[in-house]
Amino acid sequence: MGLLKLAALSTLGYVGYKFYEKQKLDRNGVAFADGEPDGPFRNAGADATKTHDRMSETDEALDETYPASDATAKY
Repeated sequence: MGLLKLAALSTLGYVGYKFYEKQKLDRNGVAFADGEPDGPFRNAGADATKTHDRMSETDEALDETYPASDATAKY
């Protein structure tokens, strides 16, 4: 009887986990606004972000340089 309960609880946990993962899945990620192209990169600027929050001039300039500003990490 204990093994049957363990199997039922494991199945319930698995189904719950899959449901949770499906709900949090976002095709472009949290930084992308609706209508942005698929892929790992989005257009630059506040209009391309999901929240459309106003960016400072510095933030906008840094956003426009990505990914060119990132180091290659080949040290």
